[in-house]
Amino acid sequence: MATPYGSWTSPITSDAIVSAAIGLGQIRLDGDDIYWVEQRPTEGGRNVIVQRTPDDRTVDRTPAPLNARTRVHEYGGGSFTVSDGTLYFSDFAGQRLYRQGRGEAPEPLTPEGAWRYANGVVDPRRNRFICVREDHTEPDREAVNTLVSIDLDNGEAQVMVSGNDFYAAPRLSPDGAQLAWMTWNHPNMPWDGSELWVGEIGDGGALGHTERVAGGVSESIFQPEWSPDGILHFVSDRTAWWNLYRWRQGRIEPLCAKNAEFGQAQWVFGLSNYTFLSPSRMICCYTEQGTWHLASLDTQTLQLDVIETPYTDISGLHAAAGRVVFTAGSPTQAAAIVQLDPNTQALTTLRRANDLDLDPGYISSPEPIEFPTAQGRTAHALYYAPANRDYTAPAGERPPLIVKSHGGPTSAAPTTLNLGIQYWTSRGFAVLDVNYGGSTGYGRAYRQRLNGQWGIVDVEDCANGARYLVERGDVDGNRLAITGGSAGGYTTLCALTFHDTFSVGASHYGISDLEALAGETHKFESRYLDSLIGPYPEREDLYKARSPIHFTDRLSCPLILFQGLEDQVVPPNQAEMMAQALRDKGLPVAYVPFEGEQHGLRRAENIKRALDGELYFYSQIFRFELGGEVEPVEIENL
Repeated sequence: MATPYGSWTSPITSDAIVSAAIGLGQIRLDGDDIYWVEQRPTEGGRNVIVQRTPDDRTVDRTPAPLNARTRVHEYGGGSFTVSDGTLYFSDFAGQRLYRQGRGEAPEPLTPEGAWRYANGVVDPRRNRFICVREDHTEPDREAVNTLVSIDLDNGEAQVMVSGNDFYAAPRLSPDGAQLAWMTWNHPNMPWDGSELWVGEIGDGGALGHTERVAGGVSESIFQPEWSPDGILHFVSDRTAWWNLYRWRQGRIEPLCAKNAEFGQAQWVFGLSNYTFLSPSRMICCYTEQGTWHLASLDTQTLQLDVIETPYTDISGLHAAAGRVVFTAGSPTQAAAIVQLDPNTQALTTLRRANDLDLDPGYISSPEPIEFPTAQGRTAHALYYAPANRDYTAPAGERPPLIVKSHGGPTSAAPTTLNLGIQYWTSRGFAVLDVNYGGSTGYGRAYRQRLNGQWGIVDVEDCANGARYLVERGDVDGNRLAITGGSAGGYTTLCALTFHDTFSVGASHYGISDLEALAGETHKFESRYLDSLIGPYPEREDLYKARSPIHFTDRLSCPLILFQGLEDQVVPPNQAEMMAQALRDKGLPVAYVPFEGEQHGLRRAENIKRALDGELYFYSQIFRFELGGEVEPVEIENL
């Protein structure tokens, strides 16, 4: 059936996406039991700890209305751990720590107050819980981050390590005699420069002698971990790539020198890219040119052997009882919790992020592309062509293109099946998911392209990626859209303001005023702009020059904005100011606020509203008939 692009009817509806999809992550193993967290849009975005027992039964361990989610660094992660069947987790509403034994109801462990907890480990020898604590008790000062121990009898907290701006990954040695941790200070983010420290634990439980093992202001540390025989391992980018190392007898030894990334940007706590099966065997994952691989590393011979899998995205590795469990996905498979038998290399899927049974004829597989960009450089992206077995386009018509700019900005576009992308391609849109300069997965030099150049390099790469596809003949150069969330929303707004490549855009909780962001955002990112833009207020000129809100006179195309009204990362006034500026100029604009949402959309009804609202907006701007009914959004000045 020859039907114009954009008008195709698709079985990948917003209702199907939100009803079937869940978020998966934070795997933990405890004896023969496997635990993970499910983020459920149909339950208001609630995070539920799920337990899988050896007889393959699964049970929810987090009763409603509890929500296993921490707000440390606002992005959270590392919200729970488990030891001998007892769960310890942070509840989102009050940010208190809870303890939950087998067959028992959760009970609060810590008192009410303005404290947040994350990334903990149980110290059974001393009957305590060691974790990161973020102290918000004095609202007029910056939050204070420390490592604390919490008495499991009375919930009292004692500070173990303090004085730096940030801490992460407290890890006890197998004999309980040493504690390792990560730390860093403003203005660095952990992927810019961080340190690995080790301390001896005294008879009273306090730290005695401490020493810095590795890291600094220009070396990033990732995932410290003790091997079963008590040797400290970690990932460092000291060679410009995140590679594996160990600290043995006071010396740092490389384990696998490779132009590949065994680490990733630590936006959340608890990331795990390697795990131990024994003192001499490690299972790890790494990425090369945007594709993740699973491998086995012999820590004695240093032989790295790739384990063949059907996956292109792999993360969250944990091992116990002779098995490895991790999160994985591919262009044809949604994210899933997967178990590996390391002896036979057999793979078993334990839980899928969605159970939709989709005909492959509706699925677009990504084409990794490299394209020329500014200053003679090369950038990377994933190109998804329109795909729907039921339709063809009229002869000579090329599809509209949506350029997707990921968040972070130090993140990466995944290759896992993303129904949010297939929603568009199955309706006749092409999608370009751009790994612009600044993205992780391509080494430290690629990541640092964005230093001092945010709002320039990312925008140039998105614009040049679109032009590349136009010149290649893949897409319609008169129907180019750009979309993104958070930092990707900022890239979207800059592209529409300072360039004329795109004819429409969608900003999801994006940044329009860098000065306002610098003054209002949370502690974790409060100095991030020092590296991305420059120190403030010393470089106030750059903050103004790269803030789209000051240059709305240059805008000449329609824009839709989506915004959570409880967002502490990008406050709502950012979107509201931009919407008002477009109203004043008479440009088509739609502003869609969401009550009760923070940074990112977690509730099913809001995810649906954003997907369908963006589609409706494009249909009105590009003037095509929709293949099915969607709830319209109010568009002013249309």
